[in-house]
Amino acid sequence: MMILLTVVGGDAHGHTIAKVIERTSEDRLEVEQGSLHPALHRLEDRRWVSSYWDPSENNRKAGFYRPTAEGRKQLVRETGRWRQMIAQSAL
Repeated sequence: MMILLTVVGGDAHGHTIAKVIERTSEDRLEVEQGSLHPALHRLEDRRWVSSYWDPSENNRKAGFYRPTAEGRKQLVRETGRWRQMIAQSAL
């Protein structure tokens, strides 16, 4: 869910996705590259993100990820489930 939430804000490469997740979690979550890239590939296999190659900020070739229409729908479903869980735990 956090990866989809990150890329829905704009196309991003793995390093940027990891840093955004860490920053938005106030460094409570540490994203390891060895975990992030397999997760990105799973999201691609599910057709929730697509990828392309482009130069990064430091002019190195990097894989960038963007959400697909199905990925955006999945994010809405997951966000709804999360809100339901939070509401139930507050009771």
